[in-house]
This record gives sequence, structure tokens and C-alpha cells, in this order.
Amino acid sequence: MKQLLFLCTLFVVTNSFSQFTHADSLRGTYGPGRNWWDLRHYDLSVTFDISKKEIHGKNIITFSMIGKGPDELAITSTLQLDLQEPMIIDSVLINNNWVDPSKIKKDGAAYFIPFMSHDGSEKEENQLVVYFHGKPRVAKRAPWDGGIVWTKDHNGKPWVSVACQGQGASVWFPCKDSQYDEPDQGVTMHYTCPSDLVCVSNGSFIGKEIKNLGQSIYSWKVSNPINNYCMIPYIGDYVNIHEHFAGEKGNLELDYWVLRGNEEKAKKQFQDAPRTLKALEYWFGPYPFYEDGYKLVEAPYLGMEHQSAVAYGNEFKNGYLGSDLSNTGVGLKWDFIIVHESGHEWYGNNITSKDIADMWIHEGFTCYSETLFTDYWFGKSDADKYCQGLRKNILNDQPIIGPYGVNTEGSGDMYYKGANMLHTIRTIYGNDSLFRMMLRKMNATFYHETVTTQQIEQFMSAELGMDLSKVFDQYLREKNPPTLQVKYGKKKVKFRWVNCIEGFDMPIINGKQKLACTSKWGSYAIGHDYSFELNPNLYILKKEKK
Repeated sequence: MKQLLFLCTLFVVTNSFSQFTHADSLRGTYGPGRNWWDLRHYDLSVTFDISKKEIHGKNIITFSMIGKGPDELAITSTLQLDLQEPMIIDSVLINNNWVDPSKIKKDGAAYFIPFMSHDGSEKEENQLVVYFHGKPRVAKRAPWDGGIVWTKDHNGKPWVSVACQGQGASVWFPCKDSQYDEPDQGVTMHYTCPSDLVCVSNGSFIGKEIKNLGQSIYSWKVSNPINNYCMIPYIGDYVNIHEHFAGEKGNLELDYWVLRGNEEKAKKQFQDAPRTLKALEYWFGPYPFYEDGYKLVEAPYLGMEHQSAVAYGNEFKNGYLGSDLSNTGVGLKWDFIIVHESGHEWYGNNITSKDIADMWIHEGFTCYSETLFTDYWFGKSDADKYCQGLRKNILNDQPIIGPYGVNTEGSGDMYYKGANMLHTIRTIYGNDSLFRMMLRKMNATFYHETVTTQQIEQFMSAELGMDLSKVFDQYLREKNPPTLQVKYGKKKVKFRWVNCIEGFDMPIINGKQKLACTSKWGSYAIGHDYSFELNPNLYILKKEKK
């Protein structure tokens, strides 16, 4: 979602690749405080005090142990839990036993909690209950600056939500704040807010309990694994619009939650939701969360890919707040936020990168979903035009893949350059039908899993029958795209790759003809009946010499 920062600034990346803190390592590594326990379920309860801008609650975390043999009858380990200041952990229970506060060691946003198991089998389920409270960090410019949002709607009613990708869910509740591990059995969430408001969240609505003093508890259940940063409450004066989508796995419930007074705008604009699902199921396979439904929820910020409850703040306009990111006119044919954020249901939510250094898996494929949506509804010519138009946003400032283990992303080029890399691979492969089958198989193979870049690279190379390792190295791990040097003669044209990684050998496409190309000169005969016109879908630099 941070793609949208380009429209506010030129998205100058400020992270240093050479200097990281101890806190960065604690957050970014999957080390000894995390690697021995597996998340099973969150049962999160949070009360929102809107007048004081405070919250308090508890998180019941169910987990099992990993890699401990059943013969180890007494296992003592340290469990890392994350909660960012100024939020405070009040008390902790493990398996119904209070943990001595003096034995909990705090290191910045990380809490290290002693844990003893009397049965070390992997199947054993344990329960960690964490009580907490505080005034969570306020997002200064959501969704790019993470935290909670306290505001009012156009009718003057309170409107509360959270946007915390990058900042992390530990900005507002205690959790295992790593993309590596998601709760296998889903989550249950109970949010307390004023009774004259509605609280919408991920998954299925399971009930409303009216309390004293004008408060109500709204409960929601997610059946599938989910990223921490996707677990989001939306509190406001919401009205529901409901419809159905006949999808590849049957009937999918569609719910649109909009602020009172915006119903007619939403009925018109949200026609892009079933259109998006239709196109992306065609390219990627079935929507990954039929059990949890699909929701668009009006939000007090531009948008986010919150699983099964997509945040929508695009002002009911086509394009990106009425503008076209590609400057071609094609992007004004559909609602950018609906298409892009829904694309994340497949890449980001279904398939999730273990380390945010590999966030191109989320953003490159999702940015490309915009091109694929266009292809499905408006044809390949418009799709090509749109994808090529996005190149104006590419900075080539640093590699797309960031440093591992320090909670740091690579270049924002993961969006537009990532999409153009995929379009380039599709072009040199030359078979759209089989390329589509590869994308569908990818979502089936890595269904509800966390992955690494290496897994995705190896999968694509194997399925397409092409060694793409040099292509990925050049586009993901180098700052610049490949450069094709071309020399024109009277009867032939010569070409080779320069300023590229060693051994770069991506073929080029001359019209519809695929030509082998390496760092050594190759040639192609030209004349009255022959010309040399590179396919414009290849995202490369070009040096020409007559």
C-alpha cells in the first residue's frame, strides 16, 4: 500500500542499507525468542475510549512448540512478544499461571517472557494471556505513517481505525510481530465501542453484545491465517450494502460498509468490486478467503489490503483519487484502490513474504494485477499501454530486495519495476495461457503460506521451463535494469547486454521473434523485408549506435 506515497512525494527511500540498530534486529529476525513456537490462534479483546484516545484489552495467544521432542519433559525457553511504546503490558499468564513481572525482560519494543513446558511435544497447545493498555501511537499520515486514527466523519460522528503495515501490529496490541508466522487457526476479535457506532472487522460477524453505559462489543471471526497488520477494526456510523458474487468456489458474500449518506455513491462505484474479483480469479485462481467473505470498508485514509476487509478511501472516484498513475488515460477506467487492494488478497494475504525485505512479492505482483485486470476487461493493448506508462514512476535508486533480518524493505521500485519485470518475463515467455496457469498454480501451491523470494523464483523458473535466475538477480538485486547495446549496419544489426550482472542472458523480442542475447555480440539480418523493432513490453535500457 505504501505505493501511494509516490503521489505525495517522489518516494525517496530513507532507509540506510549499512546502519541498523539492535531494535531493528530484534524486530526483523526470526531468532531464539520466536523460532521455537508456532502461532495457532489470537483471541483479541480491545476497548476503545474515544474521548481519551486510549485503549485497553487482552490478547489470548494459543501456540504450540516446534522442534521439541516428547522425551524432553521440562523445557524452559524465552518467548519474545512485541508491543511498542507508549503501550504497556500490565500482566501475563501462561497456561493459567501468572508470570512474575520481575522475570519479564523488556528490550525496547520486545518483551522476553520465561516459559516452561512439562510436555515438549509439537502437538501441545499452550495459552499466553496478555493484558495491556495505553495511548497507542497516532498515525500522522495514514496509511504511510502507521498507528491508530482518531477522527470524525462528514456528519461529525467519531471515526476510528488503524493502519499499521510497516509500523507493525505491535503498535497497538501485543503479538508475535513477524510476517514469518501467522495464526494457523485464524483469529477472533472483540471490539468495544459506543453503541451508536458500528465496528466492522475482518472475517465473519459473530455477534453484538450491548453493555452498560452505552457501550457494545462487536465480535468477528477469521477462519484463515492472517497477517498481524491486517487485523483491523473500523469504528464509525456505518451502513451495510450486501450482494453476492458467483465465483470459482461458489457463492461469495460481498459486504460494502460505508458511512451514512454515502450509500448511493458506493452502489455505483463499488461495481468494480465484482469486476475485480472476476478478473483476478481468472488470472490468479479462486479468491483465497471464501470462508471469511469479502468486504470493502470506507476508511479515514486512502486504502489498505486488510484481509477480507479492504480499506477504501478513494472518494468514490476512478483512478487514484481521480488521477491516472500511468498518465495514459487507461487508469481512469477503473477504481485504483478497489483493484490494487483487492489484488493483495492473493499477493500479500494469501501468499505472504516471510521477511519484509521480500515485499516485492506483495507489491510487484499486486501492482501487476492492475495490468491483468485491464487486460481482462479492456484488452491487451490497453494493458500494455498501462504497464509501460507506470515506468515513469520508477526511480532505479536501489535494489528492490532489502537487507534481511532487520525489518527493512528495499526500494519502492518493488511496485512499478516489479510489475514491469513480470510483464517482461511474460513477454519473453510468449504464451499468455501458460503464464496464467503458472500464476494460478502459484496461488494454489503456496496457499495460505509464508514464502521467500527464492521459493517464488524457483517456482516460476520450473513452471515456465526457463532459467530466470539471472533475470531475477538483475531486476531485484541490482539498482538498474539491463542495458541493451545496439549497433546498426547496412545489412544487419548487432546487439549485446552491457552494464549487467555477469552471465546475464535474457532473450529479446524483435517483433514476435525471440532472439538469444548475451554479453557477446549477436546479430540479426535486416533489409527491405526485415526490420529490428524491440517489443516495447521489455523493460530495459537501450544504447543505440548507427
